[in-house]
Order: sequence, then structure tokens, then C-alpha cells
Amino acid sequence: MNPKTKIVLVDDHSLMRELLANLINEEPDLEVCGQAGNAREALSLIGTLLPRIVVVDISLEGSSGLELIKDIKALHEQTDAIVLSMHDEMDYAERAMRAGAAGYIMKREASNKVMDAIRAVLAGQTFFSNAVNAMLAQKLVQGATGHENITAALSDRELEVFQLLGRGYNTRQVSEQMNIGFKTVHVYCARIKDKLNLANINELVFNAVRWHESQQPR
Repeated sequence: MNPKTKIVLVDDHSLMRELLANLINEEPDLEVCGQAGNAREALSLIGTLLPRIVVVDISLEGSSGLELIKDIKALHEQTDAIVLSMHDEMDYAERAMRAGAAGYIMKREASNKVMDAIRAVLAGQTFFSNAVNAMLAQKLVQGATGHENITAALSDRELEVFQLLGRGYNTRQVSEQMNIGFKTVHVYCARIKDKLNLANINELVFNAVRWHESQQPR
């Protein structure tokens, strides 16, 4: 009997991990060999278990999924990453691809998309949702996304700060969540204000909250 393909799940919601694990473990040739709730746990598991695929959420405690994907590709070339996220593809999918992800799926999409993505990646292909493919095609034809994206100018870490502010975190909580210094958060905030042409921290928080609300499923 051929050994099962090993998969690690990384998501800070244990219920989501369990649902995915049940789905994947129903496949006779696949096995969820480990689960992690944050990037540090994930890197430790991946180094020990050497999975073929990691399914990872973008929003993780202490470090973003984007940073985790970069670390995975730097340390474990044989491991591919598939992003399963609640976030709008226009803001995150291209960043995930640049980080090295082999696939990007929205959490609200049908569960069979997860299996489609896993099978495609195992076959040496990439797998992105229809919305992502449409976005990339539009950029090739028009040279732009075709709509205003206020976060496009932000770096991955700046976007993470902006996202956390939008979720209601104060700067001290952002520091704790991202495991970075309080002063570093303020540096990121200053850069974001400059890039988005915002006058002060109150305007920054207002725009972050409005942006975060726009990302929620309708």
C-alpha cells in the first residue's frame, strides 16, 4: 500500500481545522498529519512531519499567513501551501502568490473546492478561485485591477497592521498580536498614513474599520 500524502492544517479556529480534517481524511490517499493554530506551531510541525501540502489561513496569531508561506518556501521547498481565507481575493490573493502559495480559496466557497485545490497542487498545477483568475486576466488585458484598491500600496506587514486596526485592536494589542514592539507598530501606522494620505491616527482607524467591514461576506 502506498503511503498517504501528508497534509498540515494551520488555522486559529479549531472548529475549521476539524471540519477540514474530517473532509480530507475521508480520501483514501490523504492524511491530515498535524494541526496548528499559529505560525510558530506550524513551522515546528512542518519541520518534524515534512508534509506535502500545508493549508493555511491568512489571519494567524503572532504572524500572518503570508509570512508563514514565505518561511515555508524558504525552509521546505518540497512543501506547497494552499491559502484558505475569508479575505477578499483582490487584496490578498496576489500577495499570497508572490509569497509562494500554490492555491487560494475563499472559506465561503464549496468544500469540494478544497479537494480540487489539493488534487491540482499534487498534480503540479496551481489552483485559484474563479474571482482570482478573473482578476489576473483583467490585469493582463487592462494593466490594472479596474477598481480602487486602497490597500494595494501597503506592504504585507503594513496590511496586517491595517487589518488588525480594522478589527478593533488598539496599537498595544496590535503589538501583542503581531509579536512586534509598540514603537514598531507606530512606525507602520505612520507609513500607512503617508501611503493612504491620511491626516492622523483617528482617520487611519476610521478607514481601517470601513475597509474591514467591506471585506465581510454579504
